[in-house]
Amino acid sequence: MIAFFFNPLARNTYHLLFIYITHREVTRKTHSSVFYIIVICILLSDSSATNKKMGADAIQTNGHDQAKLLTGGEKIQRLRCFVKNYEWGKLGPDSLVARLQEANSGGKVDAAVPHAEFWMGTHESGPSHVEFGSGQNEGSDNNKCMVTLKSWVLDNPDSLGSGVVGKWGCDLPFLFKVLSVTKALSIQAHPNKALAEKLHREEPLLYRDNNHKPEIALAVTPFQALCGFVSLKELKEVITNVPEITELVGSKATGQIFKVNEHDEDVKVKLVVRLIFTQLMSASSSETKQVVSRMKIRLISETKHRELSDKEKLVLELEEQYKGDIGVISAFFFNYVKLNPGEALYLDANEPHAYISGDCVECMAASDNVVRAGLTPKHRDVQTLCSMLTYKLGYPEILKGFPLTPYVTRYLPPFDEFEVDHCDLPRGKSTVFPAVPGPSVYLVIEGEGKLQTGKLQTGSTQLLVSQGDVLFVPAHNEIHVTGESDLMKLYRAGVSSRFFQTL
Repeated sequence: MIAFFFNPLARNTYHLLFIYITHREVTRKTHSSVFYIIVICILLSDSSATNKKMGADAIQTNGHDQAKLLTGGEKIQRLRCFVKNYEWGKLGPDSLVARLQEANSGGKVDAAVPHAEFWMGTHESGPSHVEFGSGQNEGSDNNKCMVTLKSWVLDNPDSLGSGVVGKWGCDLPFLFKVLSVTKALSIQAHPNKALAEKLHREEPLLYRDNNHKPEIALAVTPFQALCGFVSLKELKEVITNVPEITELVGSKATGQIFKVNEHDEDVKVKLVVRLIFTQLMSASSSETKQVVSRMKIRLISETKHRELSDKEKLVLELEEQYKGDIGVISAFFFNYVKLNPGEALYLDANEPHAYISGDCVECMAASDNVVRAGLTPKHRDVQTLCSMLTYKLGYPEILKGFPLTPYVTRYLPPFDEFEVDHCDLPRGKSTVFPAVPGPSVYLVIEGEGKLQTGKLQTGSTQLLVSQGDVLFVPAHNEIHVTGESDLMKLYRAGVSSRFFQTL
């Protein structure tokens, strides 16, 4: 009987009193089992009512009427965000993701746990939540409750704007992230829309949605990545100077690279690159381990009489992280990109890449589809990856953005789903983000300031914001920001302005 008294569904005072009286009368006159039947009926009734009240997407309502919470679609909403603890993430205070999570959640993070990705959006693999009762005068943490941002958007479709709803439905078309990388991510690519639909249909547990995933990575700290295939000239040098590739692939295949040149049709060149790369990635695990080991010994030996190239030094670092992995030797095929803070790399569908180190802000179409083939303990789909790549050769375009104001820089990749603004605001300085016909997500990664909607008039909403604050701003809201610290660093993700120009 005591167990029922402590069941959270039976804590209502009237229920407790009824249970007590019923137990005394029933056990005196009949058998105690009748008492337990009555209690179970009470609990089931209370549980049903509670479930109807909370809804599938509610985390906590604390007695609030959810129908009343899901209002105010024109107002700014604070978000609690999701963190991924992948083993390649940075540890403790070195991780920007960890610092953001600590500030965003108000709790301490475990310094021994890697903090890799900070997700802001509606994707089911890491949903953000709208936080109610979190304003300056709205009470303590005990009065807070949350529903998923996706649930809130479904109840407030006007917050997305009619153009966004017409194209993508009642959902955010982009996913916003922060990454803190200390160990190389997998060699991977993201499928285009047609392939994403096929993969999701055939293997929904591996490929969890049917969307494509073009993306942009904007460096917050010095950031390193492998991206796209090197030029034909450099690839010929790789085949010549890295004999281990021919050991794995065979001279018949690698010899084909010397039979093509820059004047040949792209299709012919790409077919040769695809042949060599596919055979390399398909090499047996046992043979790969032996060849990678020999390559490591060779490179270390050569340091005695020459300076290794940056790519060779990177390959040795990758070998330490992923012993005997085919991704170690395949790194020679890719461009080694080093971004300075403020520089960005955009990646279209079917382009190979692997992030190496650093902190970045990342934005992409709302998808979590990744096809992997190396530098990972996760599932590898070598044949899919090798068949989907474009095999475009040459160094990728680096985006430096263009100024919107003295304090705001915009990064506008050629995709409809998203754009990213970066704002560095000194103390006492202000800037304006004009109203746009779509939703935005704002993230403060450093410093503090004031954020206000409208034209600074009576009745407009003003918020104090600081590191870790994430805000969902509905469509048609003009945003004024003022710096309150030596430097406030803020990022905004929104639907591409090019998309609205076509409507």
